[in-house]
Amino acid sequence: MLWRFGVVLIAVVGLAACERRTEPTPSAAPVVASKAAPETATPSPTLKAVKARGELRCGVNPGLPGFAFQDNRGRWRGFNVAFCRALAAAVLGDASKARMVPLGNEERIAALRSGQVDVLWRNTSWTFSRDAGQGLDMAAISYFDGQGFLVRQTLNLTSAVELSGAKVCVQANATSAQNLDDYFRGRGIAYTAVVLDSGDQARAAYQAERCDAFTADISALAAARSVMNNPADHVILPDVISKEPLGPLVRQDDPAWTDIVRWTLFALILAEEHGVTAKTAKAMTDGSDPEMRRLLGGEGTFGRLLGLDSAWAYRAVTAGGNYGEIFDREIGAGSALKLDRGMNALWSAQKPGLLYAPPMR
Repeated sequence: MLWRFGVVLIAVVGLAACERRTEPTPSAAPVVASKAAPETATPSPTLKAVKARGELRCGVNPGLPGFAFQDNRGRWRGFNVAFCRALAAAVLGDASKARMVPLGNEERIAALRSGQVDVLWRNTSWTFSRDAGQGLDMAAISYFDGQGFLVRQTLNLTSAVELSGAKVCVQANATSAQNLDDYFRGRGIAYTAVVLDSGDQARAAYQAERCDAFTADISALAAARSVMNNPADHVILPDVISKEPLGPLVRQDDPAWTDIVRWTLFALILAEEHGVTAKTAKAMTDGSDPEMRRLLGGEGTFGRLLGLDSAWAYRAVTAGGNYGEIFDREIGAGSALKLDRGMNALWSAQKPGLLYAPPMR
């Protein structure tokens, strides 16, 4: 019985093999071309309004040295101001058409949501509640920050945990007060919060010795220290008690405008990564780097995908330089703040940071 079963099995296998040999070899599957990218962007109501009025309205800090402030001639300067001008150059063809609207902490979100400003580019953190609960989007991160503490050198402190029983100046209507309470309460450290309405008031109270320490984003502490009577008498402690991703906030109901703001910032980051500066942008438009030709308008029609022309990124870069040029001039080595790149260095730098932009393709 087993012998018969084996014969049948061999016969079946042999038949199947013959059938496979007699089948024609299938022809290669036809190559299906990938779907072409759309030639035009989804219309942006914000972009339409900006073009109609001929002016970009940027919500900025009323006065934060290095980031947004007015100089002796009344001209707005700073890290965030430079990005606003780059955006105006991209969408309106003229960096001077950016108008800075100074906004305090208590009014900044309402001003953006009501349409008083087109973008909020100031020291405002990306948080869950703002993203999910207030109808806002952070287009991208322009500065990676964290909250710290400024104290007097004479206290000889090495860490914030030594501030037990201290009075700490902090600004109201910001995430700083909650971060401060989370940090000390989580460690069982007693403290007294001296809450002020604005950053300037918190700095003034600290200078008047109404408190032992001043807490805010480290960038804001460096800015505050730079305008004190004796900056060298104050030190920023090494403790970083929070993550504060800062960048341009926009309304959530206009995703096409979000893309424009996001990619204008990414254009400046990519330009630094590829060595494109305000001075070399023109030559690199037709250079050997394909990605930079696409970015700067020398190849392709990528501007159409944003509802802009092909030279949008070229104008953004030449308005005030790439990300690195802006950083060094406004808050880095070439400024009074002299902030280190740190986390804000390019991902590809010798000392890598977190700064990264998607590819231009």
